[in-house]
Amino acid sequence: MNLHTPYPYWLLKNGFLFEYPALRHPLQVDYLVMGGGITGALTAWYLAQAGVSVAVVDRRHIGMGSTCASTALLQYEIDVPMHKLAKFVGEKNAARSYHLCIEAIDKMEQICEELPFSTGFERKPSIYCASKKADLEEIDLEFAIRQKHDIRVERWTKTDVTRAFPFFQSPGALYSPHDGAQVDAYSLTHALLQDAMKHGAQVFDKTDVVSIRHEKTQVELQTNHGHTIRAKQLVIASGYESQEYLEQKVTRLHSTYVLVSEPIDGEIWYRDALIWETARPYLYLRTTPDRRVLVGGRDEPFYSPGKRDRLLSKKTQLLAKDVEKRFPLLAPLQVDFNWAGTFAETADGLPFIGTVKARPRTIFALGFGGNGIVFSQIAGEIIRDAALGKKNSDAHIFSFDRAKSSSYTA
Repeated sequence: MNLHTPYPYWLLKNGFLFEYPALRHPLQVDYLVMGGGITGALTAWYLAQAGVSVAVVDRRHIGMGSTCASTALLQYEIDVPMHKLAKFVGEKNAARSYHLCIEAIDKMEQICEELPFSTGFERKPSIYCASKKADLEEIDLEFAIRQKHDIRVERWTKTDVTRAFPFFQSPGALYSPHDGAQVDAYSLTHALLQDAMKHGAQVFDKTDVVSIRHEKTQVELQTNHGHTIRAKQLVIASGYESQEYLEQKVTRLHSTYVLVSEPIDGEIWYRDALIWETARPYLYLRTTPDRRVLVGGRDEPFYSPGKRDRLLSKKTQLLAKDVEKRFPLLAPLQVDFNWAGTFAETADGLPFIGTVKARPRTIFALGFGGNGIVFSQIAGEIIRDAALGKKNSDAHIFSFDRAKSSSYTA
């Protein structure tokens, strides 16, 4: 499927960073990762670091699915606020999910520091703004439960917001000064795979898996080039396209729209913070290392790539006005790049990481929503632990066996 319109900013900025061959011979490995985006790359990296025999295949060029269209905000905050998530999975698991996301960003920072290629990783504060006065009750509930579970967050009043963002009209906000970040997901994907290859991983793109057969001791896959892959374990990390391998409907699809401005001189806004809001669908903003504004939102239910793409021009104009309304000094905002993409969300905002009975010897690594990259880091650790025969005490939080309310009805 066409996952996004042509020419996302990251792809144009970076170009083809590395070339990978198509698979032109039979292959046998311990772990086969199907999906060469950021999720597959993190999974393969963790497995390779642990000394596990692993290969990655992707039907496209590496990183050119949803990854190159990602806005790549790294937030510990899940799309479903903690006080609401607690109603889905219990307060203990909700709090642990948030702390795991904080830990994941810390670990990604360490990984990026050690990789020999630039990944655009930068620490950033984040601000979660009440879109209207009626949303202050949600802000207060969220502040209370985060404080209860020792998450560093400040409750900002309207005066606090105005002091930091003079023209930003919000009646209140939650400000997280330490635990956010941003990255170039496309560059990070290639950097992870290049490092994994140094530890024995194999990477193949332009290789489509056309059939999968689950056997007692292995999984056998056939490629579009007529070759056979045999693996002791299969990891499906193909984003929302993974739904075709599941009987249980676990996602709902949306179209989102993104623009990137021309470079802007001087300070853009307070500490270049990550900004998002209580409204649903929400607007989300960040800056780039070359001093541009990146804004996304104006989401629509996904119906088809064609309908999604026809809305791009109109949505771009609306997003530009959204920025100008909140930051009048940036008006008129000069748009340099724009694109639309398709993303998936789950009912409880959490990823699905784990196995299903219908597909033996198969692990799904499905990080969705605004935290897809952060969830992918968590998935990489869970899958590595499984490969090493080590029990991961957090895996149950993201399993397919959690409450029925985590699934959508067809």
